[in-house]
Amino acid sequence: MTMRRLFTALPGLLVLLGLATASIAPPAASAVPSTTERAHQQVSPSQRQSGSVTLAFGGDVHFMGRTARLLRDPATALGPIASVLRAADFTAVNLETAVTSRGAPQPKRYHFRTVPAAFTALRDGGVDLVTMANNHVLDYGQVGLADTLAAAKAARFPYVGIGKDAAAAWAPYVTTIKGTKIAIIGVSQVHQLASSWVATPTRPGEANAIDLPRTLAAVRAARRLAPAVIVFMHWGWEGDACPNPEQQSLARQLSAAGASIIIGAHVHVLQGSGWLGHTFVAYGMGNFMWYEDNDATGVLELTLHPRAPLTARFIPAVVSGAGQPVVVHGATARSAIAYYDSLRACAGLARQPS
Repeated sequence: MTMRRLFTALPGLLVLLGLATASIAPPAASAVPSTTERAHQQVSPSQRQSGSVTLAFGGDVHFMGRTARLLRDPATALGPIASVLRAADFTAVNLETAVTSRGAPQPKRYHFRTVPAAFTALRDGGVDLVTMANNHVLDYGQVGLADTLAAAKAARFPYVGIGKDAAAAWAPYVTTIKGTKIAIIGVSQVHQLASSWVATPTRPGEANAIDLPRTLAAVRAARRLAPAVIVFMHWGWEGDACPNPEQQSLARQLSAAGASIIIGAHVHVLQGSGWLGHTFVAYGMGNFMWYEDNDATGVLELTLHPRAPLTARFIPAVVSGAGQPVVVHGATARSAIAYYDSLRACAGLARQPS
């Protein structure tokens, strides 16, 4: 039995991950963003005080099978993990589904879709933003994508990675939290159907690294807007706990373009995290709310400090029989931390920035 399936579903203690810390690097020089690379802005009066900012990240979420039943009561759909997500200043996950009841299934094996109540469940569960640049958002074609965009707009729920055209799909979401300005981008690197799913100047779709120049330009433009740039990637080989060469190559390019933090999803297992130069990379956050398997998962907390290094904490959890992530504690948590820490080696990441 692999370690990722060994953890028991117990509520409990938050355990500190033994990662070294480092400051977010200062903004690199970049081109002025074009007028087509528009940013989604959100600044509230309560966010104007300076101070440390805690960001929380989870992995893949959808509402199929056992997790679809949880939408009968959206306010409790995420279960006990909601208290962990709400404790952060800002929380983001990968929403891996179309939000539609229409459209034709695309020529692929798995098809995921849900109802607009999914956005209510995520908001009530403490999630502030989703990336939707993934290999399921267009499972029901352009009709399904149009419904998804409309549902997110109606719910006034922030998202990145999809849009009515390329400019919208690659546009960053920009927020200022306690005086710290942050820009977030969502991009997929999954090749299946990429040529027909990628957004173009005249076609709705997802941001996909098949258009590498636009992807890197979007990161450089976001760095011009904010000193902290987060890129949420959908990439890798499913089931592989080590990032593949394509992930590692793109991570280096994203880092060079100005990404401060890279968060990965898609492979359905945890992948390692650590430092790539001055960029903090978490290659894969695993399943988070999922319709099958009881896999190891967790919440990655990254705290930005105004005059001190970034700190990282991994909160281990397991996907329960209900499909919800449940925090583990005690010996189970210590084993989970040790396993997660060990994944850094094959990811080629360092404990400290360089």
